Order: sequence, then structure tokens, then C-alpha cells
Amino acid sequence: MIELILPAILSCIIAFFVVFAMTPPLIKFLEKRNLTVKDMNKKEDIMVARPGGPSIIVGLIASEIILYAFLQMNEIIAIVITTTTAFVIGYVDDRKVMGGWFKPVALAIAAIPIVAFGSYDSDLAFPIFGTVQIPVLYIALIIFMIPITGNTINSIDVLNGVASGFMMIASFSLSICLFIVQHYEIAIVSLPLGFVSLAFYKYHKIPSRIFPGDSGALTLGAMYGAIAIVGGVEIIAAVALLPAVINSFLFLSSVKKIVEHRQVKGKPVEHTDDFRLKATSDKTAPVTLVRLILASGPLSEKQVGYVIFKLAIFSGILAMITAFLMGISFEI
Repeated sequence: MIELILPAILSCIIAFFVVFAMTPPLIKFLEKRNLTVKDMNKKEDIMVARPGGPSIIVGLIASEIILYAFLQMNEIIAIVITTTTAFVIGYVDDRKVMGGWFKPVALAIAAIPIVAFGSYDSDLAFPIFGTVQIPVLYIALIIFMIPITGNTINSIDVLNGVASGFMMIASFSLSICLFIVQHYEIAIVSLPLGFVSLAFYKYHKIPSRIFPGDSGALTLGAMYGAIAIVGGVEIIAAVALLPAVINSFLFLSSVKKIVEHRQVKGKPVEHTDDFRLKATSDKTAPVTLVRLILASGPLSEKQVGYVIFKLAIFSGILAMITAFLMGISFEI
């Protein structure tokens, strides 16, 4: 455990400061080339740079290279390849809006390195009840999990700072859970994800100077899923991600098909005269987590974001409780 302290500190420093230093010049680069989008939740015509994925992926790769130099784990290679592939998929979608099928199918392919490197345990661990051996079904779980986590984070990227802030909370919660179940090396590998999210949040929070785009959101979500699989904490990871999972479920169940958010005509949120957010009365609009939060009345964008963060913290605590219960089942 002691020998992991130095690589953990170095990788976290690299993760944070690479993104922190790289994002401002990336913003200027994108603005000069008119790679900006309108912030739809601001009264003024504010254009925001997009995508922020390049700084996110560089920070993650740089920090994981440091860890691989110390730990020499194939699991790190598998995580990096899967995450990088997710970034490329997202970047393609940033530059050209693809069909609703594109990201799920492509992200399923991105999960292959985890299988190829054998960086998984086919026993699915449950709290209290122990593990279930599903060697064949687990391969299918891997193929499905990366698209789910990638698109789940992408779907919650609807307000300034929400995707990066939510990911910061969820990933640090996952790291703590990995320490609780004594998967120390994977816990160290997961830490850069939280620090990259924290650094990017500095520029993504209200008022956003840059949006992560599909490339950023898919990168964060895919790495989260890859860490959950490699660490054997899939159930715990799902608990920590619960608000975003619920958001995706509500959206899919209301539109009843896989479709790009940008292709949905009905909008779940409207604006009041003072430009606060309120739930739409349009029955054709999809149901989302934000729409449910606004069901009791209009809120500012910042207030909605804080509610989502509170839900993320609550889910993170539930994940830690789940991890303790899982530790008890291992001892039994």
C-alpha cells in the first residue's frame, strides 16, 4: 500500500494540472475557429467553446501513463484504449451529428480491449449475497456497460457544470469504494478521473467558458465504466451513478427509441420571463431528471445544478454503504 502513494500523488497532480493548463488555450483555439455553440439557458446571446474533450483525454492519458510506468498493469492499458476510443467516437459526433445508433454501437466496440486483455473478473459481486458466476453473460455485460455509462454521462450534460461536477462526485465516490473493498491498485488508477473532472469543472461551471461536448462526456463516462468493470465493482458504480442512470431511463422510456438529444423536437424545459428554468407543458417532450426537479416550480440554472449535485452526493454515500456491505459478504 505504501508503494502506491508516490504514483497516486504524481498521477493526480498530472491529471489536474494538464487539464487546468491546457483548457484555456483550447478555449481560445476553438473560439478563433468559431467552434462555439449558443448557451441556450442564458438570456443573452452567449457563445461557448465546444468541445472540451481534447484537454480531458490528454489529462487522462498523461496521468495513466505515469501510473503504468510504476504499476505495469495490463488493466491500465485496457482502460486507456477504451477511453481513447470513446473520445474519438465522441469527437466524430461533435463534428458531425450522427444517427442515434452510432454512439451505442461504436462504444460497444470500444469495450473490446477490456475483453481482449482479460482485464475483468467474470464473477459479478453483490452486497451481502456474495458473487454470482456468469462467465459468458459477463462478456455481454462488458459490451453493454461502456455504452450505458458513456451515454449516461452524455445525457446529463444539459446545464453549465453539471456533467463535470457530477462526474467529479461520482468518480471520487467510486475511488473511495474501491479502497473500501481493498482494490487498492484500481482505486489509484481511478483517482485521475476525479481530478480531471475537477480541473475541467473550473471552466465548465456557471458561467461556462467551454462545454465538454460528446467527446468529453463520452470520455468521462467510458472511463468510469471501464474502471467499474476492471475493479469488479459494477453494482457499486451503478449506485454512485444513480441520478444519471435515472435520467437516461426516463428519457428513453418517454421517447421509446434511441435518438440523439439534438434531434428531439420537444424540449423538456422552458424559460420564465426572468429566464429561470421551468418544466414544459408540452406532452410530447421527453421526461428527464431536470424536468422532474422543476416539477415543483421554476429554479435558476445554478439551483438545478446544486440539486443534481446533492443527489450525486447522496448516491455516492449509498455506494459507500454498498461497498461496506460487499466487504462484509467477502469476509463471510
